[in-house]
Amino acid sequence: MKNVLYGKCVKCGKTYPTTPDLTTCTCGGILDIVYDYDAIRREFTKETLAARSERTMWRYRELLPVEETTAPTPLRVGWSPLYEESRLAEQLGLGRLWVKDDGQNPTASLKDRASAMAVAKAREAGAQVIACSSTGNAASSLAGNAAAAGLETFIFVPSRAPKGKVAQLMTFGATVISVEGSYEETFELSKAAIDRWGWYNRNAAINPYLSEGKKTVALEIMEQLNWQVPDYIAISVGDGCTIAGLWKGLKDLHAIGFIDRLPRLISAQAAGCCPLNRAIETGEPWHPMEENTLADSIAVGVPRNADKALMAIRESNGLTVNVSDEEILEAQKLLGRTCGVFGEPAGVTGTAGVKKLCQQGVLGKEDTVVSVVTGNGLKDVANAIRACGEPITIPSDMGRLLEAFHQKGIPLE
Repeated sequence: MKNVLYGKCVKCGKTYPTTPDLTTCTCGGILDIVYDYDAIRREFTKETLAARSERTMWRYRELLPVEETTAPTPLRVGWSPLYEESRLAEQLGLGRLWVKDDGQNPTASLKDRASAMAVAKAREAGAQVIACSSTGNAASSLAGNAAAAGLETFIFVPSRAPKGKVAQLMTFGATVISVEGSYEETFELSKAAIDRWGWYNRNAAINPYLSEGKKTVALEIMEQLNWQVPDYIAISVGDGCTIAGLWKGLKDLHAIGFIDRLPRLISAQAAGCCPLNRAIETGEPWHPMEENTLADSIAVGVPRNADKALMAIRESNGLTVNVSDEEILEAQKLLGRTCGVFGEPAGVTGTAGVKKLCQQGVLGKEDTVVSVVTGNGLKDVANAIRACGEPITIPSDMGRLLEAFHQKGIPLE
C-alpha cells in the first residue's frame, strides 16, 4: 500500500505495520490509519477523479488502505444519492439541506462500506471466514458482501435484533448466533469466538480498516457538492465508528487540498442510550448506559470506538443532540412525506437531531446542513407502521369507502 504509512494508536501513539489482519494496540487503543498525503497529492487530483467512470466507493482508491492489486468487491457499494431538499429546509427553517440516502447500498445501510473493506482485507489476508457482532446492520452488510465474494460468515446479534435484519442474514447464508443479552454481551462472545477459531475480525472497533471504508460517505458528499463544504453534517451515533469514519474522510480531503475548510459535525443519539453525547455535554469520561431505545442500530450502551468518536466531535467543534424515540419516529415520517426517503429509526436519528436543533434555535436560515440517512426503513417495518399507522381496511364497497374517508377527515370534491 504505497500511500499508507502505518497504523497509529489513538491512545499511546505506538505505530504498527499495516498488515491485513491489523487489530488494536497492545495498550487496548484502536488504531488510526495514517497516509502519505504528499504522495497522494502528487498523483490524485480532482481532475483525475472526475474522469473516472466507476461510481462506487472504490473510485477513491488512493485514499483507501488496500493493495493496488486488490480487486473491488463484487457488490456495488457507495455512490448513494445526495438530494437537495428545499421544501424540508424551508419547513425546518434552514438555509439549505441535503439528505444523503445511504439506505440505497446493496444490503440497505451505510455499513456496506465497512463490510466491503472487510472483505477486501480478508482476501488480502487469505481468510475464508469473517465474523462480527452487530445490532443488525453491520451483520447483514457483512453477510451479503461476504456471500458475494464466496466467504463464510459467523454473525452474533442480540436477540432483540429486528426480524428484517435477521432475515437478511439467513438469506445470505450466514451462521447466525442470536445472543440472549445486551450488545456488550454479544460483542464479548463474538470476540472470544474469533480469538478461539482465528476468523477474520470485522468488528469495527477492533479492525481499524473499517472506518476507512465508512469514511467514503464523506468523500462522496464532498464530491457530490462539488467540493463546497456545508456548515454541518449530521449523523446518528451508536458505537462511534461511523462518525469517526466520517471525520477521517473530511480530514483526508482537507489534507490533500480538495476542500478548504472542515464542517462541524452533529452527533445525534437516542436519548435512551447516549453515552458519547453525555460525555461531551458533561465534560466527564463516558459511562455505560442502558440500551433503552427502539433505534436498535445505535442502541450501544458500551461504545467500542469512543475515543475516535469523541475526538471527532471535539475536533470539529461539533454539536450533540439527544432525541426521544417519539422524535425519531416523527423524523421517519417527516422524511418520507417531504423527501420520499424511507429510513429506519437509527437511520433517521441524524435528521431528528437536525429538526430538534432547528426548534431550539441552534440552527437557522444562515446554515447549510447535510443529514446522512444510514439505513433503509424496510429493515424495521414494525416501527415504520408504529410511526405512520395502519392502512384503511374496508370491504369492496363505495359506501364504506366514503364513510372511511369521512372518519379520516379526507376532503373530497
